[in-house]
Amino acid sequence: MSTAPGFIARMWHHRSFVLGAALVALLAASALLSLAWTPYPAREIDIPNKLLPPGAAHWLGTDSLGRDIVSLLLVGARAAIAVGVIAVGIGITFGVALGLLAAARRGWVEEAVMRLADFTFAFPALLTAIMLTAIYGPGLLTSIVAIGIFNIPVFARITRGAANSIWAREFVLAARACGKGAARITFEHVLPNIASLLIVQATIQFAIAILAEAALSYLGLGTQPPTPSWGRMLNEAQTLLFQAPQLAIWPGLAIALSVLGLNLMGDGLRDLLDPRLARQR
Repeated sequence: MSTAPGFIARMWHHRSFVLGAALVALLAASALLSLAWTPYPAREIDIPNKLLPPGAAHWLGTDSLGRDIVSLLLVGARAAIAVGVIAVGIGITFGVALGLLAAARRGWVEEAVMRLADFTFAFPALLTAIMLTAIYGPGLLTSIVAIGIFNIPVFARITRGAANSIWAREFVLAARACGKGAARITFEHVLPNIASLLIVQATIQFAIAILAEAALSYLGLGTQPPTPSWGRMLNEAQTLLFQAPQLAIWPGLAIALSVLGLNLMGDGLRDLLDPRLARQR
């Protein structure tokens, strides 16, 4: 097993991971910066200065309501991170628990969990958001719950498949021969050995959550005005694509770079945390 210094040294030499981590750090820094400072209040409407091009006063220009684009992007990063963290957290909490239960108990328990996952897959985040919107109305919470529900079967399937392979290993059979129960083996042997896989999958689902939140906001099912959202910015820019294309370029670029960063970081973590790939480098 690699020591911490060895892992850190390999991490800094892994270009995909470094680039991805830098982009993710930029996303997190933007969200944190918006908590303390933005060039202008993100919700401030200034009609006389609408659709201004980039300049000294407004670095990336203004939108159709005179709002500062930089301020909107910074505050929009908060919504993207909030949805990603909470939705992935929901998926990990319930999905991993169900996957571990299915692998430990097998039989009808495993069959019931997997069929429940199949049933949940029939309701993607968009359809779930539409149903929740009809009941509770659109909003950021609706996006979080819809994407979180979609993540549960993803983590349940991955956890169950990885855990089943660990349950067949010799050291687990030895633990069972020593009298350890299923719960103890799960937390002492199975979960630690699949943790790296779950971490990598979490970064991938985080990227998917950002895309899903932007799509839901674009369709009017997610973050509602006046709260800034990258998807909402794209929605508002679609009627001005020829007059002010930058209104769509900047939020689109923010979404693309965030998703790219998370995917690169996930690929890098997969390489760094997999002992077989680590030995090849």
